[in-house]
Order: sequence, then structure tokens, then C-alpha cells
Amino acid sequence: MTDAVADAHRRGWARVLATVVRVTRDLDAAEDAVQDAFAAAVERWPVEGVPDDTTAWLTTVARNRALDALRRERTLARKLPLLIVPGDDAPAGREAIEDERLRLVFTCCHPALSLPSRVALTLRLVCGVPTPDVARLFLVSQPTMAARLTRAKKKIQAAGIPYKVPAEHELPDRLPAALAVVTLLLTEGHTASRGAGLGRPELVRTATELAEVLAELMPDEAEVLGLLATVRLATARRPARLDDDGGLVLLSSQDRSRWDRSLIADGCALAARAMRRAVPGRAGPYALQAAIAAVHSEAATYEATDWPQIVALYDLLLTVAPSPVTRLARVAAWSYVAGPELALSEVASLAADARLSGYYGVPAVRADLLRRLGRTTEAAASYEEAAALTANEVERSYLLAQAAAVRRTGRRPE
Repeated sequence: MTDAVADAHRRGWARVLATVVRVTRDLDAAEDAVQDAFAAAVERWPVEGVPDDTTAWLTTVARNRALDALRRERTLARKLPLLIVPGDDAPAGREAIEDERLRLVFTCCHPALSLPSRVALTLRLVCGVPTPDVARLFLVSQPTMAARLTRAKKKIQAAGIPYKVPAEHELPDRLPAALAVVTLLLTEGHTASRGAGLGRPELVRTATELAEVLAELMPDEAEVLGLLATVRLATARRPARLDDDGGLVLLSSQDRSRWDRSLIADGCALAARAMRRAVPGRAGPYALQAAIAAVHSEAATYEATDWPQIVALYDLLLTVAPSPVTRLARVAAWSYVAGPELALSEVASLAADARLSGYYGVPAVRADLLRRLGRTTEAAASYEEAAALTANEVERSYLLAQAAAVRRTGRRPE
């Protein structure tokens, strides 16, 4: 029964919250009501049975709890820290946002907050991503992220910021945060920060649906097209990411015949459109990320990958969206152009970046470079270091298997 509630949470949290907030006009109150509904499910479903439509059941209970709270609160008007202004739900153009979750994403992405705060708040409240997982996505500690979320809420309350559903002409200003939310949902869904499974399919599903709605809203926006392309290409390659025993298979070893060629073609076409739509010489991060994914996806084999092109695209990406994680990915790609020895010195430099402290990707990349150089003892130690830093059990098992293999045979397992 606990599994049924957990599954309902994964599938329905965002939809339930998005519906209830239309009643409360207050995200905190809506979140409280939704949490009460899930608590009721834990108590009632073992007795009454799991309803056929768990999302509808939870929505009804949460909505009723919210209405009860509104009736009890006589001074509600003075306690609306996350206000959606009454009587202002659907001015001209807003009817285009038909997906309730996307409406709420845009609502949370208020420009008065910093971009990281907007994205983190939306992931936590709207998408139901737990605070520890949001923290891992931002490469910060859980207490730091919890404090950031608290500060964002307090700023909203102190400033009396109205959380209105944005008008059509306001959408471009809120688009960067909305794109970041969908991207981080895809990232967490593709490879979960923790847990027994490699990914979280329900988050990939949500990211896909939101990206598709965004593309319907803004069909000529290069960054939206780039985001949808990245989603398509990630989905196309997903069947080859696990072997028959549930073990992780890296891109370098994947059976490309298992890729969805229809989605590959669609994703590559979208990536090309995104680059054409971009301002010449000034492509945005989402168009560039899509272009990188497309180059990987178009290669017949891993060895046939156009590594110089990928490095050039990473260089462009670093000029518009500098990030230590992107730098690490660029070094991994560059190692196939300049060789693992030179790349290893770059990884050593990145390891000194405090933002990457505790990030398993650094020792994982270092381990692979050391393995390719034949320095198997050091490679095994780095694989083990990476395994200790990831909370994803599939990744940990893979990294420990790599460590054991290079210790035993001096090479990576097939």
C-alpha cells in the first residue's frame, strides 16, 4: 500500500498541486492541503482499497481540505505570501497555457527572485522534487538549499509579490527559469540523484510533456526547440542504457541498434531548427546542448563520433553558460582529441573547484582517463572514490564493478 501512495506521489503530485492552488491562491496553503491528502491516502487506502484514479482521488481530498482551511481562516487576505491575484486568471493570451503544471511553473518563475531561487522553488513546490535531490542538482548541501528555499519564500512574503499567471507578453521574461526547471527534471529523471533505479521515468515523462507544451506555445523559439530536441534524443537512447541484468551501459558501449531511430531523427531535426533559429553566432545554451546531443546521436559508432565538433560546441556553450560540470564534460570529450594525459591535468584543475567538491563526476572521469593510460591501480581507487560519492545504486554498482575489473585484469569489463 505504501508503494501505491509512493507511485501516486510520483505520478500525481504536480497535477494535484496545480489544481489545488487555483482554489487556495497560495502555494504554501496548497502544499499543506496536498500533503494532508497523501497522509489520508496512507490511512484510508489500506482499508478502502486503492482508487482507480489515484490523482483524481487525491485532488478531491486536497481540494476539500483546502476549502475547509479557507473557511476557517477569517483573515486570509492578510496571509497570502504566494498570491495569484483574484479576478486576474485569464487575460488575453493566457488561455494558451492549457497544461496546469506549466501554468504553475510560469507562475512560480517570478522575475523578482533570483534565477536559481525561482528554479529551486519550482522544482520543490510544483514538481515535488525532494529538497535533498534539488540540492544535488544545484551541487550544494541540503541545509544550503533548504535555507535558499526559505529565503525565497520570506522574500515573497515580505515584498508582497503577486504570483499572477503571466500574460502572453510576459512569457519570454520567465522562459529561462521554465526551461531550467524542465531541464533539471530531465536530468534527475534520466539519472536519479539517489535510489535503487537508474532514473525516474515519471520525471522524464513530466519533462517531456512540459517541453512539448512549451513548443506549442513558442514554436519559433530556438531555446524551446533545443530543449525539446534534447528531451527527444535522451528518450531515444534510453532503451540501451541498461543491460539485461539492469546494469548501467555507458554511451561508449551501448548497442545503438536499440536506439529509437524515429526519435533520433525527430530530435536531430529539432536541434538543427534550433540552431537555425538562433541569432547567428549567439546560439543559446539549450540549442547548443541539443546540438551536442545530436552529434552523439548521429554517429554510427562511439569511435566515429565527431569529437572536434563536440569540443567546439562545448566551447561555445561555456561562453554563454559557464559551469564547472560543463567544463568537466568538455574535458571528457577533449580527451578523445588531445589524449587522456593532457585531459588528466585539466581534471586535476577542476578538482580544485569548490563547486565540484563531493561531485562523483570528477573522480569518475579521472578514473576513465587513468584506465586508458594503463594506470590501473590509480584508476581503481578513483572508481571507488566516485562510487562512494553517488547515492544512485545502479551507478555505484557500475563504478565498483569497474574498480574490481581494472584491479583484476587491468581493463574495463565488456
